Amino acid sequence: MEVAGEVLASESQLHVLAVDDSHVDRKVIEKLLKISSCKVTTVESGARALQFLGLDEEKGSLGFNGLKVNLIMTDYSMPGMTGYELLKKIKRSSAFREIPVVIMSSENILTRIDSCLEEGAEEFLVKPVKLSDVKRVMNDCIMRGETEGNRRRRVDKRKFEDDNHASSSSSSSSSSIPSSPSSPLPASPSTAATSSPLHSLKRAKLRDHN
Repeated sequence: MEVAGEVLASESQLHVLAVDDSHVDRKVIEKLLKISSCKVTTVESGARALQFLGLDEEKGSLGFNGLKVNLIMTDYSMPGMTGYELLKKIKRSSAFREIPVVIMSSENILTRIDSCLEEGAEEFLVKPVKLSDVKRVMNDCIMRGETEGNRRRRVDKRKFEDDNHASSSSSSSSSSIPSSPSSPLPASPSTAATSSPLHSLKRAKLRDHN
């Protein structure tokens, strides 16, 4: 069993799970990700990836599923389980469906690309993967994370303000004396708050690697 490339990192670093049956390709993508200041875990198969994520019910977890994964990059053509099959399992998991998945392949086959994007892949990269490809993917992940973080902060701030408003109004109502029995009490403000759903990033188009 191989689980390589896992290193300690600060919370600000993106943690990428790289999946590829080729040892050379794993080393290449690991180097590119580390140049991009990412924390990297590499595994050699789709089955190992599922174990890492804790999604393999038969073999159990590798023990690392407590680590947060921000991005999964997987080769398409692998023995046993293809990257496409791994993608489908991830996207059908309630725990990991929101994690961006990038498919890598040495073959530029349009039907394959379309199938992966339709299944929910964030992007399809044609090998050899370049540093510019990795940096673009990282920027997309950072933007996604910042967007979700800003949305959560806005919701938390709104809830805090609404709670304070409701508390202030309640205190004011209890201390005031109505001028007459028929005078209505001040109405409590509504604390209902809704937020617009976060739209997922637009799927990136295949880049020309000629």
